[in-house]
Amino acid sequence: MIFSDIIGQEHIKKHLTYSANNGRIPHAQLFIGPEGTGPLPMAIAYAQYLLCNKENTRANDACNLKFSSFSHPDLHFAFPVATNEKIKKHPVSKYFLEEWRILLKEQPYGNLFDWYKRLGIDNKQGQIGVDEAQDIVKSLALKSFEGGYKIMLIWMAEKMNIAASNKLLKLIEEPPNKTLFILIAEDEEQIINTIRSRCQVLRFPLLAENDIKNGLINKYSIPETEAIKLAHQANGNFNKACNLYLNPEDSQFETWFIFWVRTAFKAKGNKSAIHDLISWSEDIAKKGRETQKQFLHFCLDFFRQALLLNYNTKDLVFIETKNFNLNKFAPFIHNNNILDIFNELQEAIYHIERNGNSKIILTDLSIKLTRLLHKKSN
Repeated sequence: MIFSDIIGQEHIKKHLTYSANNGRIPHAQLFIGPEGTGPLPMAIAYAQYLLCNKENTRANDACNLKFSSFSHPDLHFAFPVATNEKIKKHPVSKYFLEEWRILLKEQPYGNLFDWYKRLGIDNKQGQIGVDEAQDIVKSLALKSFEGGYKIMLIWMAEKMNIAASNKLLKLIEEPPNKTLFILIAEDEEQIINTIRSRCQVLRFPLLAENDIKNGLINKYSIPETEAIKLAHQANGNFNKACNLYLNPEDSQFETWFIFWVRTAFKAKGNKSAIHDLISWSEDIAKKGRETQKQFLHFCLDFFRQALLLNYNTKDLVFIETKNFNLNKFAPFIHNNNILDIFNELQEAIYHIERNGNSKIILTDLSIKLTRLLHKKSN
């Protein structure tokens, strides 16, 4: 994976190549960016640039070949894992490298949910634990195979638990000679302060629509008009654009949402509708936590689109529904309830992430939505 493979983010590519060419390579870097903006593929391209930028053409070709299969011996990976049917205890990244390389090949812009589905653990929440930290320490204690840098790439670094973070702290602060850490995260606030303060931070903005359009055309050879539409819907997220193209009929979240808001709207003074909301909450609570979180993020987008339509910004509305009239729903989402709806959804996501009881969280959210949908606009 080389810099020309990376979608957009030209200013970051220039910064990384310029600093590398001038020998200014921080030993610990933190790449921060929302889903689908490219920190992971950029980190791999940067690692390839550092490890393969040799004068000897033959050596360069051999190095690039190793990167094409993500198997260079001086590039190490760590990422969130959990037990599954294959690994019953003490899960660490080295046991899942085959699945990881497939993800990098097929979905380099993929998110945590994509990764968990690939591992068959979408009903669990993975982490980077102390066993992983011990493996990292052992890997980096060895000399590099090719005499150059050793690079440790930690994806979704916010999933490091406290024990792992504390174990790696000293190593990140004072790594062995020619050892580099590249941490990748979506939410830097979840990384402990002592780790963050030891890294040079590089922030990735949302991708431009034109960059996403060109990326879709190059990847899937689709017509430009379709690529433009998908790029607009993606909201700066290339992974979302890919999913919209590959799964246009995937309407599970939409079905859940439509039943939820219709029932919540009817539930005011209606006991049977309240029972339906409780049953809905029980059904969604049976899904994996990552699925629940993805659904609630979908709800945030849907409410945002309804608000935009209510305030006559139709050019920004991209959601299309088959069995739901967004024009009729939009007037119920306005300045007097949108912030409360957003806050309740984000709080629900927060508690689900922290292993709260999903049935209670979703039931509480549903009852609050019943009240909020009936709020009058100012």
